[in-house]
Amino acid sequence: MAAALGLAGMAIAQDAPMFGGEEDQAYAEQVWQAMVDQNLAGDGAIMSFPYPGTDPHGMMLETFYSSATIDGHEGALVVKRNYGPEGVTVDQVLGSPGEHLGAVTVMFMREAGYDDETGNWFYAKYLPDGSLDQNPNGVALAGLVGKNADAGCIACHQNAGDNYLFTTDADMGMMMME
Repeated sequence: MAAALGLAGMAIAQDAPMFGGEEDQAYAEQVWQAMVDQNLAGDGAIMSFPYPGTDPHGMMLETFYSSATIDGHEGALVVKRNYGPEGVTVDQVLGSPGEHLGAVTVMFMREAGYDDETGNWFYAKYLPDGSLDQNPNGVALAGLVGKNADAGCIACHQNAGDNYLFTTDADMGMMMME
């Protein structure tokens, strides 16, 4: 019977998501605060000129490249604001960004050893108020979202090449310079 319970426990552990737990949620809160401190999120966030996007991010996007220090580690920070709905125009987003903001998606390069296999990127998807979005199973979208899966952040971004970024060939070292 003990062996059967042990096997059942292993099955549950294997089914548990690799992301979205309390630790990932707490880390995501720190990332959000770093973005607010840099005026990249929240009330009074700086704006850039939106550009056309596509699913899963949004029909209009803004992307910012910066760095942040979380728990004493300085890492590259990529912030993408996702606007919609389908058919939204640049003028509509510029005229009323809050009305069209659907989500803020983030990649933050954590310390070496966080997950070397996936470039040490921490992913998060926030709702406009800074709370974490959730997948259909109610799991917070923070951490190694989509690792070893057919969908999700890592499942998609692993196709972007060595730096996991589709939008730029940004030099991570340059992003870290002050």
